[in-house]
Amino acid sequence: MLNAILIILIILILIAGLYFLATYNKFVTLKNRVKEAWSDIEVQMKRRYDLIPNLVETVKGYAKHESGTLEAVIKARNAAISANSVEDKAKAENVLSGTLKSIFALSESYPNLKANENFLELQRELTDTENKLQAARRFYNSNVLALNTKLEMFPSNIIGNAFGFKAQEFFKLDETEQAAKQPVKVSF
Repeated sequence: MLNAILIILIILILIAGLYFLATYNKFVTLKNRVKEAWSDIEVQMKRRYDLIPNLVETVKGYAKHESGTLEAVIKARNAAISANSVEDKAKAENVLSGTLKSIFALSESYPNLKANENFLELQRELTDTENKLQAARRFYNSNVLALNTKLEMFPSNIIGNAFGFKAQEFFKLDETEQAAKQPVKVSF
């Protein structure tokens, strides 16, 4: 009888140990996926930051009287580059997306600009980058959701909190980006 109890106890300890190892490893995997997803976002943002000065220079030649719009784009780009936290980065990126739309709206008033191959190529590349950035944001947010859910669920939250795993911030749309979805108003 004592041997049977001892065997059951050993089996229970083994099961608990395996659960602990599996849960810990799952947290490490989720944390690394969040890092990887954030890295994808940073790559796309860097690509966009690099394209913007070329776009502004191209537009400058055709829309010399639109310096306010161009300065707003450069200011938004610089703010996005210097943002540090996920929340600040999301806000700055949302503002930048809105200002980029104002440049594309300018092309409607300048037919020569609208027909310029450099401008069209930059517009295509920026649109492509925007699409990739949105996909990277969705990938990031799904990984953050998985990590945060695991951190909140019982009993995995005990292991997660014991080893210092932290919930991550979502890269979310805010009111600024919601406003950026509205049609751009350009006045002359």
